[in-house]
Amino acid sequence: MFWIPIAWLAAYWLRYNLDSVPDVFLESCLALLPYVFVVQALVNFAVGMHRGEWRFASMPDLVQIIKAVMFGTACVAFVAFVVTRLNFVPRSVFILYAFVLLTGMAGSRLAYRYFKDKHFSKNAGRKVVILGAGAAGEQLVRDLRRHYSNVYNVVAFLDDDDKKIGRQVHGVPVSASCDVVADTVEKWGVELALIAMPSASDEEMQRLVSICRDAKVEYKTLPGVHELLSGKVSLTDLRKVKIEDLLGREPVSLDWHRIKSTLADSVILITGAGGSIGSELSRQLSAVKPKQLILFDQSEYNLYSIDFELKERFPDIDIRPVLGDITDEIALRYVFETYKPQQVFHAAAYKHVPLLEGQVREAVKNNVFGTKNVADLALEFDCDKFVLISTDKAVNPTSLMGVCKRSAEIYCQMLAAKSEGKFITVRFGNVLGSAGSVVPRFQQQIQAGGPVTVTHPDMTRYFMTITEASQLILEASVVGHDGHIYVLDMGEPIKIVELAEQMITLSGKQPNKDIQIEFTGLRPGEKLEEELFHCDENVTDTKHEKLLLAHTRKVKEEVVLSSLELLLDGVNTNQVVKIDCGLNTIVPEYTGDCTAAAESKHKGMIA
Repeated sequence: MFWIPIAWLAAYWLRYNLDSVPDVFLESCLALLPYVFVVQALVNFAVGMHRGEWRFASMPDLVQIIKAVMFGTACVAFVAFVVTRLNFVPRSVFILYAFVLLTGMAGSRLAYRYFKDKHFSKNAGRKVVILGAGAAGEQLVRDLRRHYSNVYNVVAFLDDDDKKIGRQVHGVPVSASCDVVADTVEKWGVELALIAMPSASDEEMQRLVSICRDAKVEYKTLPGVHELLSGKVSLTDLRKVKIEDLLGREPVSLDWHRIKSTLADSVILITGAGGSIGSELSRQLSAVKPKQLILFDQSEYNLYSIDFELKERFPDIDIRPVLGDITDEIALRYVFETYKPQQVFHAAAYKHVPLLEGQVREAVKNNVFGTKNVADLALEFDCDKFVLISTDKAVNPTSLMGVCKRSAEIYCQMLAAKSEGKFITVRFGNVLGSAGSVVPRFQQQIQAGGPVTVTHPDMTRYFMTITEASQLILEASVVGHDGHIYVLDMGEPIKIVELAEQMITLSGKQPNKDIQIEFTGLRPGEKLEEELFHCDENVTDTKHEKLLLAHTRKVKEEVVLSSLELLLDGVNTNQVVKIDCGLNTIVPEYTGDCTAAAESKHKGMIA
């Protein structure tokens, strides 16, 4: 508003070459000034000029100012025509008025921003080099100067794009490619390297981490794209590079519109809701705003933790924690009768392969008959969909855990064949950072100073992040059809010994120098390589690039039911021989030996 009268008077002054304005034109100018002020002020208010934060003025603000000035000038010209018929009003005045007003409004904002930013000292704080001069790097240096000017002093950018080298970003030179971190550290006395590439692939991250390590400089990175999009973190949430960054995968692109339209306003039950996959599924499903979310878990602490977290993050969601065991049919029936879930995600399972080899009865009771209990109730109460979370260890199983999961898959396929509901299986490999997995174990061994134990130098596994696995489960749940097995594209298998080396490196140590790697031999039930498909499963692509469809093998209902009867008899009488026989009947390709595993456990207890 301050600039409106100045711009109007200055327009006349400029029209007459910075000389005195003739009296008759000056009278017309002053007579129109109140109209100009009111009209332009109303236009500015309508456009929203008063809502802009001057401290962060940028291009969008400039566009808004241009709109206000152009529309306001047009309105002023119209009012001037109505009031005076433009008598003694030079036509060029409107052009000059717009120019002065635009300059004044934009210039004042930019000057204020410059004044607030100019306190940044190039000599203050730790000297920092930013790897990546793209959009993330540009925003990072801007935020660091604005909020951490006395903590970080950005001295240079490094970028592999030759077109950017030699240019400047906010006055900071893009001096060279990322390969010369060591030279930059020595030249500028850099103390910290910040990797500003949230969408970098695992190969790129490995290269950048290796370069920074060789340069003997501390390094941190920005959160990944999926973390930024989820709103959990911001660009200034710098953190140490994690193993997920090096062995991670490209962010998943999901059809969120379809997922929300399918799952929103539904009553959803998640078994094993406090576990690694179950808890992340609970977070993802809370975001789609279901009508009600039932969290079912046998661990009191895990159930409390996820319930507390979700109620803080999603206070508007009706969340019901239920403490119970999937082998307790009475407890499960109460849940189905009370809440009448429409969607069931079955993530509850025992999953530790070597441990379960000696726990035959409990493994079968929980992973087979627990699944049967949940699936039977989902069928009885006419649920819209039942999603079984399975594993790559169910393919040509050699472990008790794997054969139990394959038995669960087969039973769900049998139900799918005779029901109108949708029974879907989602199969994937190891999840980085899940409870009981190799990553937390390696972390503990590294913190203890080693050694890091690896079972075999040639052992490989498929890995994916918990977030990616959970999101793809949701995608499969909305695109899946009755009885289908969906397999998540796990990428290339990773050598466990290489995983150990990477984790030791990230801790700032050198493998087999600071921390030794020892090979202990394969444990009971373990395979050197896991498989995602059986040879008889015809694999085809789906509309989602990371979701594959394994066309299931035909299941004979009478064989399944008779095998389950034998299994149940073995569980009830604790006869491992019957359990072994039942498992071999329902899963002929199973190559393990429950009896031998049980005897081995028994000998260990006697000893």
